[in-house]
Amino acid sequence: MTLQELVAIFRERNGLSLEEVGDAVGVSKSTVSRWESGAIKKISKENQQRLSEVFSIDVGEYLDYYFFKPVLGVVKAGYDLLADQHIEAYEQVSKQDYDRGDYFLRVKGDSMIGSRIYDGDLIFVKRVTDVESGDIAVVLINGDEATVKKVVKKDNLLILEASNPDYETRYYNAKDVAMIPIQIIGKVLNVRVTF
Repeated sequence: MTLQELVAIFRERNGLSLEEVGDAVGVSKSTVSRWESGAIKKISKENQQRLSEVFSIDVGEYLDYYFFKPVLGVVKAGYDLLADQHIEAYEQVSKQDYDRGDYFLRVKGDSMIGSRIYDGDLIFVKRVTDVESGDIAVVLINGDEATVKKVVKKDNLLILEASNPDYETRYYNAKDVAMIPIQIIGKVLNVRVTF
């Protein structure tokens, strides 16, 4: 876990302002802001101990042994949802997933239910610009519509396939891909289901 993630997660969980954390640790509000933005990446042992007391955790242990990735918003399992990228939360991941993936998106819609991706699920995504034919990907259409679909490449076409027969398959030729544009922005690595 990075200092940036730790401060953002635990400041929010504890309902503390930048100023309240700064006052408790003995640093300025702007220092806490720079920790949270990632501008400052290291913290002194003394401030680490004070921060541990403020958040009621062992900050050193979290920095060394815990791994988190951000939930960046919503992606449509369907079409016509505008892309929305803001950090809404952080999810804990294994060291292996931390190294191979980049972020989570919350799925809205049911077009991928045949692939066991349901409305409300979190998908774990690796940031890429291309995938193999048959992979499930996050695709940006016209710069502002994000969707999750199976990508099929066949006969000079880019095909976006739903895994629910109620949704249409979309076909794009090379000109469409360039002009609309159609951009692959991530590969879906796995689905995190909440019961």
